[in-house]
Amino acid sequence: MKPNLGNKGEGDGSRQQRRVKATRKKILNAAREVFVEKGLDLTTIDDITERADVGKGTFYYHFNEKNELIANLMDEIMKDLMRAIEQKCAGVTHLPTLLDTLVGVHIDFFKDRWEDFVVYFQGRADLQLLEGYSGLEKPFLTYLERLESLIASAVNYRLPKPMLQRFGYAVAGFVSGYYSFAVIALDGEELEESFHGMRDAFVASLTRFIQEAMSDTLPAISRKTQKVKKPPRPNRKKKN
Repeated sequence: MKPNLGNKGEGDGSRQQRRVKATRKKILNAAREVFVEKGLDLTTIDDITERADVGKGTFYYHFNEKNELIANLMDEIMKDLMRAIEQKCAGVTHLPTLLDTLVGVHIDFFKDRWEDFVVYFQGRADLQLLEGYSGLEKPFLTYLERLESLIASAVNYRLPKPMLQRFGYAVAGFVSGYYSFAVIALDGEELEESFHGMRDAFVASLTRFIQEAMSDTLPAISRKTQKVKKPPRPNRKKKN
């Protein structure tokens, strides 16, 4: 039976519960390290428990299986990322500034959390497999929907959801795609400089693309929403 860590009425903050939380965190941190070294698929529960220096029974006290651990870890990473996004983007409604801030938040978040980026990247790739880890879709979809809503808030018109989705994908894809390849060849300072140049170009291009998409879409939306006046129906006399 798993511990109830969220009910304050049952002594939340007690020494036992603090130990349970600390052990769970220890297992997740160990999993992060091993996933970076061996990948999600090749990592075994034995690898994780050995790195965390805990027994298998302790692992199964917190997680039913490796799949559940991966889903929990991904959810934790994505929630931390979204909190950072919310803090930095709060009140930003100027489109170029918002896009630049979104890219900057991702860079700042992952540059100090390399292990989390590797897990994030592997998790994103796993979603494309026919047989992947269950439970990874929800945190990614929630994250993408938040990007869409932020971009929508910086646009003065209601654009179709598929269009907003593409804009959100562009932001997420730019960061994860460019970062994953750049770190292979560049060191910290070179990566930082390279990213700034690419970041400016990306923000300018995506801003222009969104504005052009708006100008192309709005006339069509206007035509669809314009009411067509029907001719008045003639007054028909009732037959005797």
